[in-house]
Amino acid sequence: MAIKAHVLFENDNHKNYLLDDWNLEQRLAVHANQHLIIHNGAGMILDPGGHKIFSKAFAETSVCLHGGKLKYIFLSHQDPDVVAALNGWLMMSDAVAYASALWMRFIPHFGVDSKVLDRLKPIPDEGMYLDLNGAELMLLPAHFLHSCGNFQVYDPLSKILYSGDLGAAPEREYLQVEDFAAHAKLMAGFHRRYMVSSIAMRAWVNMVKDLDIETIAPQHGAWFKGKDMVHQFVDWCGTLECGIDWMVDKYRIPDRPL
Repeated sequence: MAIKAHVLFENDNHKNYLLDDWNLEQRLAVHANQHLIIHNGAGMILDPGGHKIFSKAFAETSVCLHGGKLKYIFLSHQDPDVVAALNGWLMMSDAVAYASALWMRFIPHFGVDSKVLDRLKPIPDEGMYLDLNGAELMLLPAHFLHSCGNFQVYDPLSKILYSGDLGAAPEREYLQVEDFAAHAKLMAGFHRRYMVSSIAMRAWVNMVKDLDIETIAPQHGAWFKGKDMVHQFVDWCGTLECGIDWMVDKYRIPDRPL
């Protein structure tokens, strides 16, 4: 089944796509979104995914670029659903890949050829800006949400925050959140276990609360569109007990079997 490109934002020179493959392998592997930002013919693919979708994702990216050039590959963290096919993307394009400096010596274990490793660049802990052919993109620190070296992308032109695993609801069967309360029930288990601590969540809330965000687009699950929905999600993150705060009672010697 072909990957379908959904338009999240579009104007004369700027486009934001979600590349969706919901039926991948009959959902034997965790579903992951691939996002694509294009400005003035230059593209950045976000969290491009694993080997099973590489050929389809690369082909659909080429279609969306309409003869333009893939300039950047953004890797929010080190998980295989983000990085596993990186070698293919680097071998088939001239793009430069960016990931946390923490993962520079781990990512080559995914089989990245030494010939292209010079195009894998580190993101410092404090984040940075990337110029996508005239569009300034923010790479924002989101450490411990869930990876210890973790980043998000904010696109000021589309006002989309690409939140990585934050906001994930892998079991959803719709593209856009319409009922936040119902969707929060799908997010709760994942976030309580995968997000490292409530302190990290509140630090993230304090960072993004003043950004002009119209859409939050996570790596797994549906997107949040409109300021009211965005505010509901940010407020939910600020109050959720998660990670070590939620699991501290699990740190004990296990009971012996009878």
